[in-house]
Amino acid sequence: MAKRIVIGVPKEIKISENRVGLTEAGVKQLVLEGHTVLVQKDAGVGSRITNDDYARAGAQIVDTAKDIYGKSDMVMKVKEPLPDEYELLRENQILYTYLHLAAEAKLTKVGRILKGWAGS
Repeated sequence: MAKRIVIGVPKEIKISENRVGLTEAGVKQLVLEGHTVLVQKDAGVGSRITNDDYARAGAQIVDTAKDIYGKSDMVMKVKEPLPDEYELLRENQILYTYLHLAAEAKLTKVGRILKGWAGS
């Protein structure tokens, strides 16, 4: 049997980013497969997905990004982490997102320090 993990979905903080890293349909599938999914409160609002939608799909709603990063084995985002999120990332935590490393030298350094990133 595959290992079950905790998957976290933080609210995107990049200006004008209204998308979310996982829809309620994705939550439902991951929960059916035995994983735990944490979604930050109001993470889906910009995509018209409510906290209740996520909860009905089986997600646990948590208050802060710190909760997401601190409790998740894998974090699913749309955009690369911003400086306010760097300190929340943990060594060997899976970050599932689009990274624009050429434009963000500091982010590349953070990834190398944390290990476990494909770019490390």
